[in-house]
Amino acid sequence: MQDFPFTALATLVALLVYFFMGLRVGGARGKYKVAAPATAGDPMFERHFRVQMNTLEWLPIFLPALWLFAAYWGDVIAGALGGVWVLGRVIYMITYVADPKTRGLGFAIQGLTTLGLIGGSLWGLALSLLA
Repeated sequence: MQDFPFTALATLVALLVYFFMGLRVGGARGKYKVAAPATAGDPMFERHFRVQMNTLEWLPIFLPALWLFAAYWGDVIAGALGGVWVLGRVIYMITYVADPKTRGLGFAIQGLTTLGLIGGSLWGLALSLLA
């Protein structure tokens, strides 16, 4: 069996960042007095909530692409790209909460990384099918 420690590490860090975002939403609920199950209220709460929800929307795209890429191109490069994705999400979180208009860099980093993972996975699959 092939080991994928770097891909696994990137996966776990991505999940921990997502968990941290959830904790921030919970803290924002208390700070801005937005009782569950409400998802709207104070604009600062909504920023925290949208960061977490946007990350949730991207995880089902990112994670399979990460693991497929690792299967075709190797653990180290997949793990490194996973780290870049996480960095993009952290930048997105920080900038979105500060001012949603400034979220572009973080979004671009994670979006382009995901596109690269998908493209690399498709390329690896094509080469495998043609071999």
